Amino acid sequence: MRLSLQVQYAICSVFELAYNGHGEPVQVRVVSERQGIPARYLEQIFRRLRRAELVLSKRGPGGGYTLARAPSRITLRDVIEAVEGPLAQTLAMEGDPSPPERPSFLGPALARRLGEALAAVAFDAVCRDAERLGVPRVKHEAPMYFI
Repeated sequence: MRLSLQVQYAICSVFELAYNGHGEPVQVRVVSERQGIPARYLEQIFRRLRRAELVLSKRGPGGGYTLARAPSRITLRDVIEAVEGPLAQTLAMEGDPSPPERPSFLGPALARRLGEALAAVAFDAVCRDAERLGVPRVKHEAPMYFI
């Protein structure tokens, strides 16, 4: 199975918010720089993630994107379906849906099994794996207030 570039970017973006966001809004420019994703392309991806209610956006100074729910409640399947649509359609086998040599149950069965596997991987687990592998985290600094 090969993931589209949009799906790869979406997964990297959600990972960035989960791993380095610290619950604070992160600007598209920052995600773009950290993950090496073109900012204009990233805007389109965040729009899809927002429509799927995986991220929230905040406008204005100090604005950006945050996760809409805890990383433990966002799965790889959620992100893939936000970008590509339902897995059953994304994984549909090309060509005539029922040539005699291909069992008709194969496409839906594969989509279901793969969907179950992707739904079992939440972003909190991805973050734990990244931490265990030594992926550096961005230090969260407390805001400075001047009077």
